[in-house]
Amino acid sequence: MKAGWGLISALALFLLMGAVLPQRLRTKKPTKRPATTKKPSVGKSAAPAHPEPQEPTDFPPPILGPPSMFPDCPRECLCSPSYPNSLNCENRNIRVIPAIPFRAHYLYLQNNYISEVTAESFLNATEVRWINLANNRIHRIDKQVFEKIPGLLYLYAQGNQLKEIPAGLPATLEQLRLSKNRISKIPAGVFNKMGNLTLLDLYNNQLSDSDLTANTFKDLTGLIQLNLARNILSKMPAGVPSGVIQLFLDRNSIDGIPKDYFNDFTHLSFVRLNRNQLSDKGVPKAVFNVSTLLDLQLAHNQLSSVPLFNSHLEHLHLNHNSIESINGTLMCPIALGVAYNDDNLVPRLRYLRLDGNHLSPPIPLDVIMCFRHLRSIVL
Repeated sequence: MKAGWGLISALALFLLMGAVLPQRLRTKKPTKRPATTKKPSVGKSAAPAHPEPQEPTDFPPPILGPPSMFPDCPRECLCSPSYPNSLNCENRNIRVIPAIPFRAHYLYLQNNYISEVTAESFLNATEVRWINLANNRIHRIDKQVFEKIPGLLYLYAQGNQLKEIPAGLPATLEQLRLSKNRISKIPAGVFNKMGNLTLLDLYNNQLSDSDLTANTFKDLTGLIQLNLARNILSKMPAGVPSGVIQLFLDRNSIDGIPKDYFNDFTHLSFVRLNRNQLSDKGVPKAVFNVSTLLDLQLAHNQLSSVPLFNSHLEHLHLNHNSIESINGTLMCPIALGVAYNDDNLVPRLRYLRLDGNHLSPPIPLDVIMCFRHLRSIVL
């Protein structure tokens, strides 16, 4: 009986603890509601902590060189004791050309962020002979700059934003490189009295036929190389100096050549007319029969036959045209029956490229018989 009462007492105690314990573990409810986060208004966005740099105002900081033994050496440049006449300021992130010391003959200013070339930097730089300004953002070169450096020989300003040939170029200049600009204007008389210029590079600009008059190049009597490739010409340029040796006109839209165009050239050796719109109709029969011509490039045009050429020609590029057949008898600059005892009479063609046409091997025998100096032919 006592055992039964003990069991009942234990059971009652267990039920009582189960009723009290959950109340102790239950979390007390807060008396106030937590404050809610206010939503941002529509249309407003937080500014980034580090905004992206915006050209052309935010450039990398200029790179300053170590102290130099030359007290007149600008901190933006390097002055080597081994080359005291050189001022090396390339790849320094500079925006403005520093003051050029009197002793400087060679200025290397390429690959920077220069936008203007003003006379102030050249007040004492009367001995400068060579300036490299390539790959900057130059849109203007003051005429007064060249008054400060009257003995300048080489000016390299390719890869900039010039819209016309700079004015006031010195008569001493021998090389002028202005490729990869935005030049669409050659002011009248800009090349006056520049008979010392031997190289004029205007590759990859925006020159049209109307920008090149018969008088544009008339004073460039010493010119050896003229590069007008990759412009917007549709005609052969007028007034090219007769003493030119290299004439480059690739990547224009030229569709015809006047039959007497090359008659007055006295030393013309290299002509490049690749990637134009030349067809048989626009190429007179004997226009390339020029005794001084050594290298003729007519690739990527619309020719359907091989034009006549002089026996002195050594390299001929006719790849990627519309040529369907080649005939050695028609191509040969001399009659096939002429004796070959005199080596001076044998055509000098050594390299002939004809791939990209509608041709297939074998090479006709009369081609081999005519061009006995031929060392390479690409078919």
